[in-house]
Amino acid sequence: MYKLDTPPLLFESSRPGRSTSIFPTSDVPTKPLATLMPATALADGPPPLPELGELDVVRHYMALSTLNMSIDSNFYPLGSCTMKYNPKRNERLAALPGLGAQHPYQDESTLQGLLEILYDVQSMLGEIAGLPAVSLQPAAGAQGELTALLVAAAHFRDLGLKRTQVLIPDSAHGTNPASAHLAGFDAVTIKSDARGLVDLDDFKSKLGDLTAVFMMTNPNTVGLFDPQIAEIARLLHDRGALLYLDGANMNAILGAVRPGDMGVDLMHYNPHKTFSGPHGGGGPGAGPIAVRADLGKYLPAPVVARDADGTYRLDHDRPRSIGRVRAFFGNVGVLFRAYCYIRTHGPEGLKNVSRHAVLNANYLLSLVKHVYPVPCGDRCMHEFVASARSLARDRGVRAMDIAKRLIDFNFHAPTIYFPLIVSEALMIEPTETESRETLETFAAALLAIAAEDPAMLHDAPHSTTISRADEVKAAKSPVLVWKPAHAASTPSENGRSKSNRAAPSVA
Repeated sequence: MYKLDTPPLLFESSRPGRSTSIFPTSDVPTKPLATLMPATALADGPPPLPELGELDVVRHYMALSTLNMSIDSNFYPLGSCTMKYNPKRNERLAALPGLGAQHPYQDESTLQGLLEILYDVQSMLGEIAGLPAVSLQPAAGAQGELTALLVAAAHFRDLGLKRTQVLIPDSAHGTNPASAHLAGFDAVTIKSDARGLVDLDDFKSKLGDLTAVFMMTNPNTVGLFDPQIAEIARLLHDRGALLYLDGANMNAILGAVRPGDMGVDLMHYNPHKTFSGPHGGGGPGAGPIAVRADLGKYLPAPVVARDADGTYRLDHDRPRSIGRVRAFFGNVGVLFRAYCYIRTHGPEGLKNVSRHAVLNANYLLSLVKHVYPVPCGDRCMHEFVASARSLARDRGVRAMDIAKRLIDFNFHAPTIYFPLIVSEALMIEPTETESRETLETFAAALLAIAAEDPAMLHDAPHSTTISRADEVKAAKSPVLVWKPAHAASTPSENGRSKSNRAAPSVA
């Protein structure tokens, strides 16, 4: 992360005649290519591919990898998105040939081991949620939201009720209103009160006979558990509406409370943050949903069923189902990692996951709150939202400046400017996997940044090839053309040129 120069491109390192392959002499007669293919299909010459030895290629990509942040090399206090360490054991198990080499078109009789695992995952997720009917199909948390809302829509159609509105707190994840819209509902915003919780008066004023679902995140995005949830559930149920839990923050309450016991009717999981699985980079995800028993008939088909003789099968005979939302069995590799994580920890271990997530978040909050105020409470659950508002007012240092400068300290930035209900928000989530020493070093970095020269912070980061990209221009006018090495010393078209300031360190 502290290298100021990117490695040369493979084209720039190319030397004629170098190769990573040695081909044997052909043992069949050769013919001119022009006699084998029409002239219109032939190029004037071979493509100008770089010529390098194997070691040159390996070192090139290893050097590139050092320019990236990763959860294996950097602390990611990315609130809400939750980049936490995933045990390598689970990665190895998910790659076992007996799992990874199976084909979804195999006969079910040859997939009994896999189907048993998926059946157990359904059962585990149902037990943890207190909602017995589970679908593993959704491929991400956002698709889980959409799937659950489609289940709710099917429920109200069967009842012959016209329900057109979904109530959503103003602190919700942005996927909530998007999912409501895609499911055919109108999104109605519910305000937060001064504590950062649902404004119950505003909720009551907007709850009506058109209300289908209230999408609630609990703990919410400012890291607080809303104790009003039982009252909210009662009010909804009295109107025949449903309570949906955005399960993005289940990693704060595992084993402590079950959503179904709080009156929740539907929810989704984010297995990558609650359990184990890669997150980010556009890789496969999973967003399984759990619903109360009477809503189970609407779940996507098929679900994994177990017959009386102990065999497992895919149950397609579900006439009330909303239909498929994902091909085959869902993203099995991610679900299997969750299975391994749950089996490894067991019930008491899952409680400890949440306990340590909450402990780490509160410890970090206590270290920084005197410089970065936390508007919504002195205590939190798994994450907290600090504010750089006073720094912005007094010194001109905004949340973006702090986020960029943290890169120089070898930390990934927290989520910034979300939720919108907190000005200059820094949404910080340490997760349960980080040590006390890491949290203290990160806190020291935040405190050091608050005292640094604002002019220097406006140009951060200083340990990267480009110090501060013009992100709007980069998105609108991306530079996609390679330029020779001698042009690399000029300022970037989409950002300021790099600085020679040394990377900082904290005790």
